[in-house]
Amino acid sequence: MTAAEPQVRHLAKNLRVDLELIAGMIAPKTRVLDIGCGEGTLIAHLFHTKACDARGIEIDMREVTQAVAHGLPVMQGNADSDLAHYPDGAFDYVVLSRTLQAVGRPREVLRQMLRIGARAVVSFPNFGHWRVRWQLLTRGRMPMTATWDRMWYETPNIHPCTIRDFFELCTAEGYAVERWLAADDAGRRAPWRRAPWLANLFGEQAVFLLRKRQ
Repeated sequence: MTAAEPQVRHLAKNLRVDLELIAGMIAPKTRVLDIGCGEGTLIAHLFHTKACDARGIEIDMREVTQAVAHGLPVMQGNADSDLAHYPDGAFDYVVLSRTLQAVGRPREVLRQMLRIGARAVVSFPNFGHWRVRWQLLTRGRMPMTATWDRMWYETPNIHPCTIRDFFELCTAEGYAVERWLAADDAGRRAPWRRAPWLANLFGEQAVFLLRKRQ
């Protein structure tokens, strides 16, 4: 056992809620790129539980350094500019977790994800949740919730969207939604598979598995 292995196992066991849901959509022994991977929590989990060939890119050099210190294959990179350097079909899955709303060009990032990967897995906080709507209606100010937890002048989120927005984007771009789910912030799944408008109202976060239409 290397000195880094205990830390990697600790990372693998301490997944954020949406990362657990994402991991459930990824098949074992596949090639995975995690964009905005932080210190590599999802990568470590996929290594240890699914024997995936997983790697990541992260814009924050401090987190890149931590991931590399744990022995994880993470390099510094920017989703808005660096995905173009990857060849077509290099991965089975490309993951973007809670980062879509923070990139400069979300449509282009999705296009690149489905160019370099057979499938894309995307999670994002739902700006259509009823608490967000209620705060905007009653206070007339940008909302603060457990999911949207920074003041408007400190948040990295520049393109917040709703579940309905994302469905419409997938239709416009020609992406097939293979699976999707909405959940609250504790990870309890929202039972609204047949009524996306209810998920858009009550789901605090969403996870989508996408592919290009044939």
